[in-house]
Amino acid sequence: MFLKQLSVINFKNYEQAQLDLSEKINCFLGNNGEGKTNLLDAIYYLSFCKSYFNPIDSQNIKHGEAFFVVEGFYQKQQDEEVIYCGVKKGYKKQFKRNKKSYEKLANHIGRIPLVIISPLDILLIIDGSDVRRKFIDGIISQYDSVYLNNLLAYNRALNHRNLLLKSFWLNRNFDQESLDVWDLQLVQYGKLIYEARKKFIKDFTPIFQKFYTRISGDQEKVELLYRSQLNDNDFATILKETADKDRANHYSNSGVHKDDLLFNLSGFTLKKMGSQGQQKTYLLALKLAKAELITSISENKAIILLDDIYDKLDGKRMNQLLGIVGNGDFGQIFITDTNLERIPAILSKENINFKSFIIKEGGIVANA
Repeated sequence: MFLKQLSVINFKNYEQAQLDLSEKINCFLGNNGEGKTNLLDAIYYLSFCKSYFNPIDSQNIKHGEAFFVVEGFYQKQQDEEVIYCGVKKGYKKQFKRNKKSYEKLANHIGRIPLVIISPLDILLIIDGSDVRRKFIDGIISQYDSVYLNNLLAYNRALNHRNLLLKSFWLNRNFDQESLDVWDLQLVQYGKLIYEARKKFIKDFTPIFQKFYTRISGDQEKVELLYRSQLNDNDFATILKETADKDRANHYSNSGVHKDDLLFNLSGFTLKKMGSQGQQKTYLLALKLAKAELITSISENKAIILLDDIYDKLDGKRMNQLLGIVGNGDFGQIFITDTNLERIPAILSKENINFKSFIIKEGGIVANA
């Protein structure tokens, strides 16, 4: 499957734009602030029903307008699929496949597998554990709808349990039976989530290590370590042991919502010891491994969005990266760059087919 045509109306800084795309590689070229990344975000919307950069739908409407529309025309073998996303201020978001609205947006996740690589990926290293959990959950959810449903059920139970704990504190009372109802659900769904995450890390790590070596050319030892309270104890037992702490703090201190993914490089934490180049390579390897794993499981190759990838990446590693994404193992590729000639020159030298679009002030002023 590939995106044959992209159409946007009143999306971010675009009044209206329509692009006929290459099924291989597409380059969005232009100065900062012209709208290159906004086109990537429109493509992201079509896979995940939301923006990668701003989750508040109404804030992605062009200033002064009342609505936006993003529409993608995909070619899947001999068939065409049309994905439509419409947002109007004060109304529920409309998301349709072939003119039919989804009952639940979650039913669309995974239908068009996609991976984005952007400067925001650094948050995986410097931010809290919630960002790394979302990274894991985002991958598994693209190929395992049961996992996504378990995750949603777990989060609902967790929210109810936390509200109950807060209510106990406010009303100066306690009802163990009421708490047990939500504990049972946390344990039920939490164990399933834990086992799925543990298997994912086992399958994912060698793929990640392969890409790190290919991009860097180094033999540094890179590791991904899954940290979970369930590694050392039964979930039900953990809840009992932390019950007093939960009551004192008015929220749930234990569970898979506290899991983390640790990034190690040559025996040290990447955050403390990794150079900017090593961190960038680590993140690229993570995202490419994500794309390969999803592609190997899904019936469709993952689309890859590469936003401003030259930042902190030397020419050798950049050439390695473009060689990897351009070899046909992945799906359609979209790349942004401020230099009009740099990436086209590399692709031309490697005899890789591509199409370029020059972006200026929210418009497509030239293409080749």
